[in-house]
Amino acid sequence: MNFLAKVFIYPINSLILADLVERFGHKPLTMMSQIRGKVTSLSLDSPPINITPEDPKLGLKYAAIEVPAGVRGRMSLIGPLIEQTEAAIIVENPPTDFGCVGCNRTNELTKYLVRSKGVPVLEVKYPESDEEARDFVNEIVAFLESLPKEKPEDEKVEEKESAEKEDKK
Repeated sequence: MNFLAKVFIYPINSLILADLVERFGHKPLTMMSQIRGKVTSLSLDSPPINITPEDPKLGLKYAAIEVPAGVRGRMSLIGPLIEQTEAAIIVENPPTDFGCVGCNRTNELTKYLVRSKGVPVLEVKYPESDEEARDFVNEIVAFLESLPKEKPEDEKVEEKESAEKEDKK
């Protein structure tokens, strides 16, 4: 499927946001897709308990050695998504059942890296009433519709090449 833009969503495991992004033709960048890649990979002996030797090294790319191991572990999954990000939706103050990552240090680092990337970012407050919920969805829809409808030619070529590599795997 050809997606218009790769949209990073925060909270990173929000099924609600992922569904909304996908309905408008964009690719949601989510934790679930990263974990699926890990547990279906042959590199793990008994998923999801094990990690590969490369995972801790990848986490160090995004967080210093002094940072708790849990933050580095989460960033080894979230960091590559941030690198792919072409746009982002950040929901402020969501309840834990909306899509909790589980670590405020990771959450703050994730939001900082997304904001500093220089891509279009929509920051919305989690709704607390029916009226706010309608406004919340309308803001997200307007943002998704404002994203570019077509990729530049050089990105199309790169995307086609990466899709061909995926097919060969």
